[in-house]
Amino acid sequence: MFENLREAFKAKDVRKKILLTLLILLIYRVGCWLPIPGIAFNYFEGSNDFLSLLSAITGGALSNGAFLALGVVPYISASIIMQLMTFAVPSLQRLSKMGETGRKKIALYTRIVTLCLALIQAIGIVYGFGASKILNENALGGAPLWLIGTVVVLVLIAGAMFTMWLGEKITDLGIGNGLSLLVFVGIVSSAGTALIGSLSGLGENIEYLWDILIFLALLLVIFTLMTFVDLSIRKIPVQYAKQIKGRKMYGGQSTNIPIKVNSFGVMPIIFAMSFIMFPQYIMQIFWPSSDAYLWYSQYMGVGTIVYFIASAILILLFSYFYGGMVFKPDEISRQLQQNGGFIPGIRAGRPTAEYISKISNRITFFGAIYLTFVFIVPTILFKYATFGGGLVNAFTATGMLIVVAVALEFDKQLEGQLMMRNYKGFLK
Repeated sequence: MFENLREAFKAKDVRKKILLTLLILLIYRVGCWLPIPGIAFNYFEGSNDFLSLLSAITGGALSNGAFLALGVVPYISASIIMQLMTFAVPSLQRLSKMGETGRKKIALYTRIVTLCLALIQAIGIVYGFGASKILNENALGGAPLWLIGTVVVLVLIAGAMFTMWLGEKITDLGIGNGLSLLVFVGIVSSAGTALIGSLSGLGENIEYLWDILIFLALLLVIFTLMTFVDLSIRKIPVQYAKQIKGRKMYGGQSTNIPIKVNSFGVMPIIFAMSFIMFPQYIMQIFWPSSDAYLWYSQYMGVGTIVYFIASAILILLFSYFYGGMVFKPDEISRQLQQNGGFIPGIRAGRPTAEYISKISNRITFFGAIYLTFVFIVPTILFKYATFGGGLVNAFTATGMLIVVAVALEFDKQLEGQLMMRNYKGFLK
């Protein structure tokens, strides 16, 4: 990765893209600290585990009550919804196969869904968490509370749409996936802030340094495991038959079908957490004093045995569900047969699809076990650890998985930019 960065800064066109990406990320981070005039104080800090995760994704913008408090959350939710609907709705399936025109229409629908979700979340923050608690009655020259709330809602929606625009600009003009990089920067910023806060306490107790070093060593081991599994693939050998067309012979080469162990990334964990914590989130907004909310928090809240068991089951189910959407054995088998390819020892057609499906299911199972392990073990370790201090709350399994996946994706795209530049130079 560092070698690719060094080579990238030598190339003028690639360097411009990197600098533009960094500039947009800087603008995003500034927006995460610009306060909204109507917000009274840090109301969201530590109020809910689900909100803590959202705040970490936005780099603390939600807990700061900043202009970009909603961050990429509405855009992420809209992208997931549209991705699921693309597989379920026939008209969207046809659009996805129409090339650039279809992708533009799906992108437009995604923006509309993002706007709707931003509106719902902004109203939920202002109304659901108590307008009298989080709004500053002295803002806007002593205007009525409903007017201040309306302004805050509009500012939050504008911030969410501006964040979406920044992400799209990174994707179009910079390097990497803009949405992923914004999430990456938010998580790294939250972790960096916690690390600086922990290091600032060393003046009072120097022995605390050993706690920080132990915690960072554990993080290094976990990041190494994640990187190793994320780069692991299972190769299915494929042989292409020789074909004679005119006076030339085509085919005859050997290749393989690579299947990643963790082909679904962090999505099963996000789905599982959302499924478990969404009822608690709704009850906290509308019925914070009800017996149902207290019971749910006590027996199914984060850290309980039921929470870990339900998370493990849901991660397994969502891994197979998401893997089935991404990986299509029937289509791969049909493409192999049309191009004269076959798996040695396996008949073409239906047997090939069944063979690929069997291998995919096995790999999906191991990938789901890996995600469950990475999600549960660090969560338990960090939750009950006596070392690390404030660092423990800044590093979550979901955040670490996102950081590793985005860093590897950025490195691949950077390498692709360099390779494309070399090809252009060769053609000249």
